[in-house]
Amino acid sequence: MQLTEKTINSELKFKGTVIDVYSDTALLENGKTAGRDVVRHPGGVCVVALTENNEVYMVKQFRYPHQKVTTEIPAGKLEWGESHLECGKRELREETGNTADEFIYLGCLLPTPAYDSEVIHMYLAKGLHKDKQKLDEDEFLEAFTVPFDKAVEMVMNGELEDAKTQLALLKASRLLGLG
Repeated sequence: MQLTEKTINSELKFKGTVIDVYSDTALLENGKTAGRDVVRHPGGVCVVALTENNEVYMVKQFRYPHQKVTTEIPAGKLEWGESHLECGKRELREETGNTADEFIYLGCLLPTPAYDSEVIHMYLAKGLHKDKQKLDEDEFLEAFTVPFDKAVEMVMNGELEDAKTQLALLKASRLLGLG
């Protein structure tokens, strides 16, 4: 068994500002075909920004699809062709006003692999230097710090619903020997 599918046709159904949606036909390993709807997304980056006092930067922002405010770590969308490290540096500065001496790669995650091509890269940033926040003109958020152990507790208590935030905090916790 090869566990593979081959795209034999792909049709753009919607071109958006963040995503494109395709309707594909895939050839299955048994010789039959199946329809596959695919959301194409350039990917993203999230950053666990750790202060010298073992606090982590969080952001509160309104998330339109869920019609509510969520609490997350700083994150953002990759530009097509941009390196995920450069995106992480950019997003950290934009959302929190910080730069960092060190970025440690924590790996990547596939948030919804059944129909979405998005890959989110996770970083731990240390050696922070405060500068000025530089939000995009359509971005409104509140940045604040939380003790790192409290942030991990918030994950475990179900207070942080965002998957990338949950996984990045838990991976950073393990890497730092705190969990």
